[in-house]
Amino acid sequence: MPMAEEHQSQLRQRFEVIYAPTAALRAKAVAEQGASIELVLTIGSVGLRADEIAALPKLGFAAALGAGYENIDVAAAKARGVALANGAGTNDACVADHAMALLLASVRALPQQEKALRAGIWRDDLPLRPSVNGRRLGILGMGTIGLRIARRAQAFDMEVAYHNRRPRNDSQGCQYFNSVLGLATWADFLIVAAPGGPGTKHIVNADVLAALGPRGHLVNIARGSLVDTAALARALAAGQLAGAGLDVYESEPHPPEALLDFPNVILTPHIAGWSPESVQATVDLFLLNVERWQNGQPLQTPL
Repeated sequence: MPMAEEHQSQLRQRFEVIYAPTAALRAKAVAEQGASIELVLTIGSVGLRADEIAALPKLGFAAALGAGYENIDVAAAKARGVALANGAGTNDACVADHAMALLLASVRALPQQEKALRAGIWRDDLPLRPSVNGRRLGILGMGTIGLRIARRAQAFDMEVAYHNRRPRNDSQGCQYFNSVLGLATWADFLIVAAPGGPGTKHIVNADVLAALGPRGHLVNIARGSLVDTAALARALAAGQLAGAGLDVYESEPHPPEALLDFPNVILTPHIAGWSPESVQATVDLFLLNVERWQNGQPLQTPL
């Protein structure tokens, strides 16, 4: 995984760091230095496989830099007695901000409006775009990020509902739906904020997109695997969806080829949680968790 030099320097003050941001460097590090590695810092989309854990006999602690940890083999790590943590809570506000930015840009057609203006087209010759106030927002996944998105949406005078594995008693003013399809049928807009992994793969499928409808907008700031890309492309091509704002893709780190030609799709390169403040907070949390593990104290954000 890539990491800025300033954060690598911060880690080097405490540890001997083996920087392996590519698959090839990672394999080389495991093969040549695996016998001495005690700590691993990764990200959810990269993870830590069972065979890698087996090749690190001194491994005692591993962490995901962000909140996601879908590709860390938790069972294999725990079977070995490896302590696990993540970066939960460090970038929640940043991700929620980005989600709202994508939603507003999609609904208000900001990229299309700017392109038209640069081409000399004034507002009189452009279609009116709806506002978000008074509209219905569905949130798929009401974790800490989902809750922050809900608060922001309510400040825009939106009705908010959600689907989760179970209802939350702290989701004030938000209606609960026990199915994604029911939520999408109710909603004008849908923001995907649920965890990745096999259990949520393609949870946003053709039926969900059809339920959202031709005036609906989809935003995904969670994991690309949650949205069926081919189904989304078909829905957009058929005019069954008004637009989408996506920060994550099934094809990462490559862009979603099937969506590139749609002017009503806004794409950002998985940066929703990236800001100077949030990245620094994740590094600080990793160091805190290592310190607590070394001192035999409970981890701040255990898995």
